[in-house]
Amino acid sequence: MLRIKLRYGILGAPIGGVAYCVPAPGLTTLLRNLPNILTLLRILLVPVVILSLREGQYVSALVLFLLAGITDGLDGWIAKRFDCVSQLGTILDPVADKLLISSTFVMLVLLGDIPFWLVLMVVCRDVGIVGGYVILQLLGDEMVIQPTLLSKINTVLQIALVSGVLLVHGVWVGGAILVDVLIIAVTITTVASGLHYIYHGVIRAEPTA
Repeated sequence: MLRIKLRYGILGAPIGGVAYCVPAPGLTTLLRNLPNILTLLRILLVPVVILSLREGQYVSALVLFLLAGITDGLDGWIAKRFDCVSQLGTILDPVADKLLISSTFVMLVLLGDIPFWLVLMVVCRDVGIVGGYVILQLLGDEMVIQPTLLSKINTVLQIALVSGVLLVHGVWVGGAILVDVLIIAVTITTVASGLHYIYHGVIRAEPTA
């Protein structure tokens, strides 16, 4: 009976021959806050992942890291699917992503699992992008930073690198070659995306004579 009520009791009139769902008031409130709740959950998972790594629990850290990744994809899908995008969410989501990846990177460096220079390169790129944006804003340039395709690829590769390192130390010893390949890929895309931001943010922003 409950399934019948949910299917027919809160369905709106068909649009273009397809019925749409009108959530109940309580459900609407939950949906609008769910993306931010998932983002906060991802932030709360960061110290748990770090503590797991500190204790040498690579499998646990891998599961938690992947769980955090799932919440990242899920909160974005819910926000777009149900039109729940909020100003708080647009701020928290990238902060949560950077906090998770950067913290895990730093911990893996301390454990000797990835090279220090790679993390330094990634951090310098991120600081350079944010610093350049702030400078342009102070100079009166209203440019809006949008993630580029290269930047998205770089983020995916960073996530893949962390997952690969955790997987190798946890259950797949023979995957060391894959980690080496991912380190090279992250290095290339980090440099390329950084130069791409510089080109679009500084060079193309200069007025032509």
